[in-house]
Amino acid sequence: MSRDLSRHLKKRAVPALIAALLLLPLCGPDAAATPAARRSAADRPTPSGTAGPPRVLYLGDSIATESQDALGEWIRAGGPADYTSLPYSGMTVCDYLEGRPESSFVPDRHKAAALVRSLRPTVVVLQFWGNAWAFTPCMHGVEAGSPDYYTRYRADVAALTDQITAAARDAGAARPVVVWVLQGPDAFRPERVRRINSLYAAQADGSGDVVSDAGREVSMAAYPYDNLPHDRYAWTQYLPCDRYEREHPAFCTDPGSYGGVTRLHRDDDALHYCLAPVTADSRACPVPSPGVLRYSRAIARTVDGLRGAR
Repeated sequence: MSRDLSRHLKKRAVPALIAALLLLPLCGPDAAATPAARRSAADRPTPSGTAGPPRVLYLGDSIATESQDALGEWIRAGGPADYTSLPYSGMTVCDYLEGRPESSFVPDRHKAAALVRSLRPTVVVLQFWGNAWAFTPCMHGVEAGSPDYYTRYRADVAALTDQITAAARDAGAARPVVVWVLQGPDAFRPERVRRINSLYAAQADGSGDVVSDAGREVSMAAYPYDNLPHDRYAWTQYLPCDRYEREHPAFCTDPGSYGGVTRLHRDDDALHYCLAPVTADSRACPVPSPGVLRYSRAIARTVDGLRGAR
């Protein structure tokens, strides 16, 4: 992203939010007061299976890469669990499919079906922002937001679900619950993410799986007051600190402003939630980052809702 563009985004998002915060009490919201936090495990779908600690497999792209350690910590905080993460930055759904002629940077042993056969997970969490040809060769010639893009994603999410189902059957294991992570706002193409999320939700509905609306927690839908629109697909760089962030000061990045304001994105990166620069060697986020915290915590809540339902 160019410096001029990042300045434009900051100019667009920050003044409105800060001005709104001036009208609020000097007290941040309680994270448990949000609708997503109030939702109990009983409100979530409960696929059948055998009881016991979940075996969780986390696959995806650079957002999964940066959030993988935090997600593991949140899942284990909810109780015993086996947790494996094998994300690849820049990749997408087709990279994890077996038997595709297109080149991919995901090795065969790390394709989703291969991992289901070897690890026998009870939960497979899939995090895909919606990368296109500019990032991964398996989307050869498909531009983000084009008609072919949505057609391709619809087919690929169905194919990946089918391969996961078949792999579990071949391994003599119970079919894992697939958790499709709904994405946060796209600062440049809001409608693209809305449509991608609708594809994930439709696939989950059709196959008896679930979604985790982690993207809501890094959007204006998570804004806790009534003086600004709660737009699920509105991008923002800042939100008021929640209770957890205020109790853990490293995550409330600007505690002195209006009861505490926290940063979700770097000035030069409107996509990722890690507040450290993206590096060529793809790593879990190495610094406290509220966006990573919120995102991974939301996914862990979904996984926690499946405990005992297996």
